[in-house]
Amino acid sequence: MPEIVPPAAAPGELEFVRAFVNTRDIDLGTDRLADPAGWSEWAHEQGIDRRAGSGRLGEDGEADHVTEADLRRARELREILRCGLLANHSKAGTPDTVIDALTEAARRTTQVVITDRGAELVTAGTGIDAAIGRVVSAATAALGDGTWARLKACEYDSCQWAFFDHSRSRTGRWCSMELCGNRAKQARWRAKQANQ
Repeated sequence: MPEIVPPAAAPGELEFVRAFVNTRDIDLGTDRLADPAGWSEWAHEQGIDRRAGSGRLGEDGEADHVTEADLRRARELREILRCGLLANHSKAGTPDTVIDALTEAARRTTQVVITDRGAELVTAGTGIDAAIGRVVSAATAALGDGTWARLKACEYDSCQWAFFDHSRSRTGRWCSMELCGNRAKQARWRAKQANQ
């Protein structure tokens, strides 16, 4: 059996977006945003803080308490982003639903700051809003510099793991050729055999 190599990280803060989308593992049936305990564990791993805009853990080392409504909002944004990452396999551009979801999330979780480099979005929320603000800021920057189109979701239906397409041709379809690529090829072969 070939060694399965984990996918390479996305550049810069786009890696945070990838990690956010991957809080749900469709293949394993797990969701780290399903309840406050899962959120708190993931937030701790990511360094999410209670303090506005800091993006780091507070002195007590805990993420803030979240409500079911907060978690539902985060899960909804995550799944809209996943649909957008699946759409990145085509040349159609970013779906309006993704742009609308990012715009709505930006209103609640970010603020515009003017610097000597121009306008920047910075996180204005705490806890789960800090995480969403980082996602919005990173996605906005990636849409602007063209790297967003390389962030994709695996085309294998039972996976859909977010990955960054490092291929020169920008035609990567699976998070792992060794795993999901082979699964897809085997499924096509079985379907072909069944039709003969």
